[in-house]
Amino acid sequence: MASAIKMTSNGIVATQNGTRVHLDPKRGTNTGITFVSHAHIDHLHNQSGGLLLTSRQTSEIAKLRGYSIQRYFEEYENYAMIDSGHILGAKGLLFGDEVFYTGDICTRERGFMKGAKAPRCKTLITECTFGMPEYVFPTLDETVKKVNAIISDMYAKGKPVILLGYELGKGQILSYLFSHWQPYYHDSVKRVNDVYRSFGVDLKDSMGHTEAENAGLLDKKPWLMIAPNLGGRNSFVQDMKSKYDAITIGFSGWAQSQRFAFARQHDFSIALSDHCDYNELVELVKHCDPDKIYTVHGFVEEFAGDLSKMGFDAQPLKENSLDEFF
Repeated sequence: MASAIKMTSNGIVATQNGTRVHLDPKRGTNTGITFVSHAHIDHLHNQSGGLLLTSRQTSEIAKLRGYSIQRYFEEYENYAMIDSGHILGAKGLLFGDEVFYTGDICTRERGFMKGAKAPRCKTLITECTFGMPEYVFPTLDETVKKVNAIISDMYAKGKPVILLGYELGKGQILSYLFSHWQPYYHDSVKRVNDVYRSFGVDLKDSMGHTEAENAGLLDKKPWLMIAPNLGGRNSFVQDMKSKYDAITIGFSGWAQSQRFAFARQHDFSIALSDHCDYNELVELVKHCDPDKIYTVHGFVEEFAGDLSKMGFDAQPLKENSLDEFF
């Protein structure tokens, strides 16, 4: 039976065999099936009805972030959730063997995070956050070596260092990769780390920044801290700099391109992402070998254009666009 995929004001809707499937909607829905791929804030909403597909990890992390996801399924009929390698509990959704929605996806291994193994499919709906050739990231080993050298140099000068990345996802990768420096955690990162540990992720426990500061431990320089993705003008960052002369290192995939600069007023900016880079996106498409590709979230027109030049049937999925597949 013919099915349809469209972009609406509330996100992507796939209609298959008469069932509406809402893929990471912006707002709660009370009809059909809703799929929540992971627990970043821009993907969360409170339930309003209908059948919900998500992972147990996403449900628990959502609770920490003030959202209630209680009635949900991890398995349902011919809908299979596939690890997307983005953050803990992140999933893509496969409809039988026909349609695969990636959600936010990363095929690169990063510490304890395994890269996604995408399935073959007839129709691929893929994010392309970094879907331009500028975004080809250095290897993880190169990144770790570079950051360790910066930390070592700063320590030799008696300066503490703060590593800044998203409190959910990148904060835990940084906590894992640089655990040998015995870091403190910003309180918000510590709370997320605790949830990760409850699911068996091997992250070392440590003090939150409030406890460490109250105990006078931050006066004993140098030290390392893992903190959220805060800009240089943020009051916490300014406080750490004025009190302790801390050096900041910001982590983002946007730091890779000079054309689209990552400007957060950090002392150092390092390219590190929980998304596929450009080459990994191309390899993902080749592996899935779909008949039809829709690009969403990111450089949708540019990446669809590149895929078309490679011989794929690709188009950006935009609001009011509609296509049929069989």
